[in-house]
Amino acid sequence: MTDMLKIEDVVLDYPSNYGKGVLRAIDHVNFSVPRGQFIAVLGHNGSGKSTLARMLNGLLVPTEGRILVDGMDTRDENLIWDIRKKAGMVFQNPDNQIVATIVEEDVAFGAENLGIPMPELRDRVEWALKMVEMEDYAMHVPHLLSGGQKQRVAIAGILAMNPDCIILDEPTAMLDPVGRKEVMETINRLHKEQNKTIVIITHYMDEAVQAERVVVLEDGKMLNDGTPKEVFSQVERMKAYGLDVPQVTELVYRLRKRGYDLPGDILTVKELVDALC
Repeated sequence: MTDMLKIEDVVLDYPSNYGKGVLRAIDHVNFSVPRGQFIAVLGHNGSGKSTLARMLNGLLVPTEGRILVDGMDTRDENLIWDIRKKAGMVFQNPDNQIVATIVEEDVAFGAENLGIPMPELRDRVEWALKMVEMEDYAMHVPHLLSGGQKQRVAIAGILAMNPDCIILDEPTAMLDPVGRKEVMETINRLHKEQNKTIVIITHYMDEAVQAERVVVLEDGKMLNDGTPKEVFSQVERMKAYGLDVPQVTELVYRLRKRGYDLPGDILTVKELVDALC
């Protein structure tokens, strides 16, 4: 399996607010993401996870090291538009991404700017709206949609550009539980049905559990990397980072401390029920 993303000894420094010296946002991070993998990047505020997301499609460029997107170096200005065709970005606030007054026009915006001709452009817009289950809202006004619907429109706009990789920077942070569920169902469908490489930046443990792999950042450094079971079973280590674990995992941790013989890598209610039975 070839790598969609390669992060090679990446450092990002920026000037401090006081004008003296620099602050290090990303500190010698190394990992790769195989094509078609669904990875979650965890960390509390200030850990560098959103900064890293912006580096993955060239919005920020490393001070040291390099990032390769499908073999293309994000430091090469001549490749930046090719890179962004490969790696689409969805931001936290969907209102910041809406540019048109009709949903289908908004979804068409990015692909149209890539020079996609008609009728292919219309086919792409229809397909993208269908993938996020928003085809019935094609002629609606975006600003009258719910938060979850707006975010799905934003994802459709990226899909219409047909990237191989989708990077989502805390896409559910501003949504209610219903909106969060809608967006995560869309993300999982894109991964399973379209084999898209997915990188989601999140601080919600229940979202990270749905990924195939979890990377944990702290002060710009990579502290952990593994499957959700491998990462979240280390309850005390996660708490030392100032991070939670899924509620079920926390319950199992407390039961184990009281002497119950349960596996330490339980993540879901079903797994816990099966273990107890």
